[in-house]
Amino acid sequence: MSTAKKGPFFLTNTLTRRKEEFVPLRPPHVGLYVCGPTVYSDVHLGNVRSFLTFDVLYRWLTFVGYKVRYVRNITDVGHLTGDVDEGEDKIARRARLEQLEPMEIVQKYTNGFHDVMRLFNILPPSIEPTATGHLIEQIAMVQRILASGFGYEANGSVYFDVPGFATKHPYGELSGRKIDELLANTRDTEGMEEKRSPLDFAIWKKADPSHLMKWPSPWGEGFPGWHLECSAMSTKYLGGTFDIHGGGMDLKFPHHECEVAQSVAADGHAPVRYWMHGNMLTVNGRKMAKSEGNGFTPEELLTGDHKLLEKGYSAMTVRFFMLQCHYASTLDFSNAAMQASEKGLERLEKAMALLPGLKPGDADGADIEALEHRCHAAMNDDLNTPVLIAELFEAVRLINSVNDSKLKLTAGALERLRSLMQAMVRDVLGFRAEAGAGGDDRMLDALVQEFIHLRAEAKARKDFATGDAIRDRLGAIGIALKDSKEGTTWERT
Repeated sequence: MSTAKKGPFFLTNTLTRRKEEFVPLRPPHVGLYVCGPTVYSDVHLGNVRSFLTFDVLYRWLTFVGYKVRYVRNITDVGHLTGDVDEGEDKIARRARLEQLEPMEIVQKYTNGFHDVMRLFNILPPSIEPTATGHLIEQIAMVQRILASGFGYEANGSVYFDVPGFATKHPYGELSGRKIDELLANTRDTEGMEEKRSPLDFAIWKKADPSHLMKWPSPWGEGFPGWHLECSAMSTKYLGGTFDIHGGGMDLKFPHHECEVAQSVAADGHAPVRYWMHGNMLTVNGRKMAKSEGNGFTPEELLTGDHKLLEKGYSAMTVRFFMLQCHYASTLDFSNAAMQASEKGLERLEKAMALLPGLKPGDADGADIEALEHRCHAAMNDDLNTPVLIAELFEAVRLINSVNDSKLKLTAGALERLRSLMQAMVRDVLGFRAEAGAGGDDRMLDALVQEFIHLRAEAKARKDFATGDAIRDRLGAIGIALKDSKEGTTWERT
């Protein structure tokens, strides 16, 4: 384990509804599975928030020394438009609309998804399996469920027997749903006569002759149910029992509840030790969704070309905005909040740009070790990024005070501060320096420091004419040098 770790790590387990200390099954190894996108359309900002939550989890676990196998799937078949065994496959439907092969749709929107993840500096997973690439494993799981007696075949489809399962195993623990209440609230099952109960769900669906995506199986040509793929792929790569399963709050029921039931039926035990769910992104109090007309694409966000946007915002500004709110809380989007985030990020990046040029003093006017401890404690407290960001702005205050010669830090304390800021800002929170938000300043600072060094050498040789010429030429392009007993600093004029 890394010496960076300060105390135990606690996270909120959706299954138990309480904050628990995270203790991996096989330390230092951690198995993490996150539900990825259904690749039938462009990613919107609400999707980005969910993937950002687990990016920060992945970064923190890695930072404190765990060896994380991070699996995030691509759903490229089986997700029906009705989400509950109704309608057309979302990818097949898009393929018809765009007059393309389904796998062209899959490739197009998978590429787009990866582009968006790179844009927001979201790290790639260790493994990114696809549903169509694991049909053998899914068929084998259906067979195990049938053998357990909790599945049944009907006219070429195979369904999971929810009421039968619930007589012997808990069902609804993850989502807090009760069988009786679910039955009372079910809709008329007209057109779904194959099901013994309206709560039953398909684990293999028969494909009609016009269906574009279908494969041979022991029950005839068909395709896997949406819930099945995650159960099959998570356990294939992380083992029958693994540490953390994550996803958006909207997946808790029915998707994740069905995952638990399938795995218990097929293998006799629940697969996941800690369930973790990120909350929604809303716009003016309404869930961000394509159907609501309030789902921004990254292109619209950067250009400001959307009726709800006053201007464009950078990807790192969006990342900063999202991480100022705890992952389990609802986050409401507004232009005012985005503009405040823009200013906050700019202030943070300006401080980061000052760090390399800070001059050490002969005393320590601040306790950097205590600041480091508070930063680690924030992240160990269920990834409390808002508290961490507040601590980082305390660090910004210290940096500015040292730069203005109002505070002294020894060389050792300065190095510890630089290391802490690099770790928390870049490695853990994942803020990438952008042009216009400190990125240009970092390059400019490196160039100006080189000129300051040349000027100092000239003055040491008593070549004052060259020293003055360097100062004057920098001044002509808007760079003012300030000489003091601590050394030479610069600022834009």
